[in-house]
Formats: sequence, C-alpha cells, structure tokens
Amino acid sequence: MPQTLPIDQLRFADCLRPRDVIGWPQGPGEPLALTEALVAQRASLTSAELFFGLSASDTLRPELADHFAFRALNGAGGSRRVTAMADIYPCHVGSIPSLLRSGILRVDVVLIQVRALPAGGFTLGVIADFTQALIRQARLVVALVNPALPLLAGDAVVDAADIDLLVESDERLIDMPDPAPSSVEALVAQQVAALIPDRATIQLGVGTLPAAVAHALAGHRELGVHSGVVSDVLVDLIEQGVVTNAHKGRDAGRTVTGGLFGTQRLRDFAERSGSVDLRSVEYTHHLAVTSSLSCFHTINSVIEIDLSGQANAEIAGGRYLGAVGGQVDFVRAGIASPGGRSIIAFPSTTPDGKHSRIVASLEGRPVTTARSDVDVIVTEYGAAHLRGCPLRERARRLAAISHPDHRDALLHGLCKEHA
Repeated sequence: MPQTLPIDQLRFADCLRPRDVIGWPQGPGEPLALTEALVAQRASLTSAELFFGLSASDTLRPELADHFAFRALNGAGGSRRVTAMADIYPCHVGSIPSLLRSGILRVDVVLIQVRALPAGGFTLGVIADFTQALIRQARLVVALVNPALPLLAGDAVVDAADIDLLVESDERLIDMPDPAPSSVEALVAQQVAALIPDRATIQLGVGTLPAAVAHALAGHRELGVHSGVVSDVLVDLIEQGVVTNAHKGRDAGRTVTGGLFGTQRLRDFAERSGSVDLRSVEYTHHLAVTSSLSCFHTINSVIEIDLSGQANAEIAGGRYLGAVGGQVDFVRAGIASPGGRSIIAFPSTTPDGKHSRIVASLEGRPVTTARSDVDVIVTEYGAAHLRGCPLRERARRLAAISHPDHRDALLHGLCKEHA
C-alpha cells in the first residue's frame, strides 16, 4: 500500500530531485490541492520543470517562470498564459503514450487525483486519455484522494501498487461548463449538422463551436458518440433521444471518451447511467478502432486554412494558442470510416470581422493538418468538399465559402496566381 499523509504535511522538496519533470492530467483531471502545494513550495525546489496539456485552472501563471521551466502540449485554456515561455511539443495526442514509454517524452513525477473503488484500487474518475502512460513512466506517483470523483472504471482504474504517495484529501473538482456559442457559430453549426446523417457516429471536442453543433443536432436520431473528450452537451443529446449509441459498429450502447470535460451534471450522469466508458487515447484515437466505427463523422476546428487546404490550428498573431492535439488522428479517422466524413468547421472571419480565416497562404505558420488529409471545410457560408479535388478548384471552393467582404481579395489573388 502507498504511504498516506495529510495534505498539510506534503513537502515536495523531500521527494523531488533536481531537474525533475512534473506532470499532471489535463483539464478536470488536475489535482488542485497538489498543484497548489507545488506552486506554493516552488522556492524550495531545484530547477523543476512542468509538463502539461490543456489547463482549465489558474495554476499556470507567468511569474512561475522564475522557478519552473515549462513543457507544453497545448496552448488552450489556462495553458495559454505561459506558452510564450514554454517549450512546445507538437505531438499527436494518440502518440503520447508511446512517446512516454520510449522516454522521448520524460515525466519523472506525476500528480493525480483518485477515489477508492468499492472492489479495490482507485479511479481517476474524469480522465483517462494518456494518464496511465504518465503513471507508468513516472518514478514517483503522488495521488490526491478526492471523494467527489465519479466512480468510473475502464482505463480510469489505477492499481494501489502504482501509487507511491497517497495524500488526503480534497473534494474540489474543476468545472468546465459549455460556453454560449455566438450567432455566427450557430450558423456554422447548422451547416455542419446538414452533413451528418441519422445513425452516424460523431466526434466533438469542447468549446463554443462543438456546443453549437450539438444544439444543431437536436433533430437527428440514433447517433453514436466516440470522442477524445465530452462535455455537458452529451447529456442533452442523450436525454433528447438524439444519441443512443445503437449503430456505432462497435461499443454498442456505450459513449466512449477519454475525459469528462464538463460540470457536475456530466459527472453525475456518467456515474448514474453506467453508459460512459473512459478509455485511453490508444483506444479513442487509434485508427484501427476509429476506422471500424460506422459512418464516423469527425468535427474539428482550426485557426485558419489556406486556399490549398492547409490548416493551422496552433498559432495566431504570433502566439501559440491551440494544439496539434487529436485533430489529425480524427481527420484521418473520418476519412477511413465506411460512410464517414472529416469536417473542419469555423467562422469565416475573426470575431471583429477584420481578418478572413480563409487565407491565400499560411506564410510560414504551422500546417497542423495537411492538404492531403482535408475532406470537408465548413463556414457559415457553406461547405467546400476538397477530398480528391485539384488545387485550383480547391481555391475556388474555399473562396466561395469565405466572408463576402474578403472574397474578392481572395479571388483576385487566385486570378493573379494563375494569370
């Protein structure tokens, strides 16, 4: 059994080594009492480094750079505050477990939160994704007891033997409520929903556009869900009878996800219904799994796309705001699934309307998703089907769904290029 102690007796200086890399799970998987203690005790540590993905807390702050180096997988949420000072790792989410096992990605100490299971062992409750790989690769696993976690099994189960230090206790959990979509995002979502047939399996992320798409699917029937993360809109879709998971081709009757990125409503539903499976990214993102899903429609977003179909989901205005994440994994999954599609959707302009998000060229900004992988691009002005489409026709189709205020400039540039 692991050593147990109260949170006020935890001293990180007693168990960390110089230059240790310290990591914790993404989003609601972050053990707040542990990360708060780590930050509070930072002056006593020697050259420690922090490894993190998407953050939904206030833990990461620029002033921590005086004592910590940052290693970031993601520039979204709270992570955005420190990515300008971080080493960025542009990894496909599905590859992270193998990168950890090989030692290419290094994590020496992992901080998690757990709840005891009635039959023995513990559950991570709200997260699976690549957390098991973090646990297995780390020299030291510090687990915070959190009785508020939902009792979920699957890849969220942690053996007591894998925990070195058990810290008691804290009942706080990070809530991630669905944000309200804009009117433009609602229009984009209607275009997306029109492409999705009944009985399809869908993948949605979190944020305003996924929430808008979920609302736009209210008239659909017998959909399935297989996703990297899910939010509270999952509960809406199931209660409305939109999602039944009856026709997925595998995992019938089950919602499969790597994380519960929502509020108490989602956590209660997942525990009460017993119909939500928390799985590792080696299942949720693996092409052998996703390509066997029936009519898998994946929905992702980007910062911008150029007229050849190259998509940037990482950098805007010189700042790292997004991630490689699971986008390419799911773009390829939608194409590989029988009857499936990969949909990349976004409003045609920045919120102020000044800049088109369909651009002539990425001009050195990252290509997150290659033009050889894109399938359907959607804005509020329609859908551009690019798969198997030649470059000149791609440019015409993308210009046609750009904002009218920017369309002439895009078409003018296209005419000059081919004059």
